Amino acid sequence: MRRDKEPTASSVSLAWDAASDNTRVTGYDLYQHGQLMKQVGGSTLAATVDGLDPETSYDWTVFARDAAGNVSAASNAVTVATRPAPPDTQAPSTPGGLRSTGRTAASVDLAWDAATDNVKVTGYEIHRDGAASGTSDGTTATVGGLKAGTAYRFKVRAYDLKGNKSAFGPEITVTTSAALPGGTPDPGTVSILASGVDVAWGLAFLPDGTGVFTERNTFNVHRLTKSGQKTLLGKVPGSQTTGGEGGLMGIEVSPSFATDHYLYFLHTSTDGNRIARMRLENNTLSGYTVLLRGMEKSRFHNGGRLRFGPDGKLYAGMGDAQSSSKAQDKNSLNGKILRINQDGAIPSDNPFGNAVWSIGHRNPQGLDFDSKGRLWQAEFGNSVMDEVNLIQKGGNYGWPHSEGTSGTCGGYIAPKKTWSTAAASPSGLTIINDHVFAATTRGERVYRLRIDTSSNLVEQKTYFQGTYDRLRTVEVDHDGDIWLTTSTDKDGTAGNDRILLIDIQYTGGSRVHGTPGR
Repeated sequence: MRRDKEPTASSVSLAWDAASDNTRVTGYDLYQHGQLMKQVGGSTLAATVDGLDPETSYDWTVFARDAAGNVSAASNAVTVATRPAPPDTQAPSTPGGLRSTGRTAASVDLAWDAATDNVKVTGYEIHRDGAASGTSDGTTATVGGLKAGTAYRFKVRAYDLKGNKSAFGPEITVTTSAALPGGTPDPGTVSILASGVDVAWGLAFLPDGTGVFTERNTFNVHRLTKSGQKTLLGKVPGSQTTGGEGGLMGIEVSPSFATDHYLYFLHTSTDGNRIARMRLENNTLSGYTVLLRGMEKSRFHNGGRLRFGPDGKLYAGMGDAQSSSKAQDKNSLNGKILRINQDGAIPSDNPFGNAVWSIGHRNPQGLDFDSKGRLWQAEFGNSVMDEVNLIQKGGNYGWPHSEGTSGTCGGYIAPKKTWSTAAASPSGLTIINDHVFAATTRGERVYRLRIDTSSNLVEQKTYFQGTYDRLRTVEVDHDGDIWLTTSTDKDGTAGNDRILLIDIQYTGGSRVHGTPGR
């Protein structure tokens, strides 16, 4: 693949050589870092993608497909940057009406009146005590990471695409409430547990509370204490990257770790994606054993998350490997939530007689169970909506016929929550006291939502938007605090990621740590 024409401020033109097939190439799919941007017929060898942002670098690959839905390997990757937008030196107007709409012991909710601009307001900077503390793409924000009973000063200004910034509106002072015992989890102060890590993808906890995490591109597995001591345990054999989203991904700790010492992994290999396990003894990994094969891989859409359920079964999120038709094929393991026994055998009560638990998924990643033992799942959409689903045995969640609540949705299970892809791309999900926390890559924020008595997700809060870059994985530890990992720059630079510790404050009810199955 190659650049075909000079880019504009909002479009990129690409061309490629024809692919071959034993029957006939029926079309080409043009992807931008995991998102399908355009489809053309099999006789078309060039395309222009419009609607892009100015002054932005985009990563392109093309895939060929045939009438049976078989998809080729990825083409070479081409990076093309759009041209600058027309000159603009006019700053937005000053946002007014800054006010506090709520507060807890660890956070303050803010709202303000919208600014205007001669082109478009891109977002808002929130400053706390004179320093930038985050951004917002709307006119509200929740500022977390605060201390109880403490006064904080806030002010807000608007900015546009060219970086022109308005003046600050009037500053306000808000005092957080006092800390109280209870059950509503609010993100408090943030500290760095580890830096210099490389795409910390999977994260789990040993019985003693120590963390274990995977690095997707190095295939390393590390042990990490809450005091920040990091120990390399070894690598997962046979792992390889895909130049995109594949590699060493999910990790889970055996429910019987005290006696069997097993760690479970989901990783990409030469023959596709695998679920495997190894023993951890004396800070060393050994005894690599494959438990499940048959999941196809691609540059993107490899899923990757693992989670043991309260039933003792191992659940896995597996992407469609960029072949969307596989998501509706009950005999394919791609585009599914999978469920296996701890030894890799297929449970007798699985709905289709194989490892498939639910179907119709595009790229599912975040998985966790609530207090009733129900499985919740976060999923990357294509170009319209990302979603959170409540998973049912044998359920069909619609992909590729529906994406979130768009497309042909009749007969499929509707998501419990959707966001625009620009505001989310949820990779990690954890549940604390029936509050769902979702960590987002493209959205660079953490969402918190409460599961209500009707099994709906309500009372959304948004934390840390624009504060710590792209966020990959969120997990609650044995103390009830959150560990949060970053994927800073679309994962292209080694060693520039961090693992953060968020002190969770609990207010307003009985405090319960953990969820069934952990």
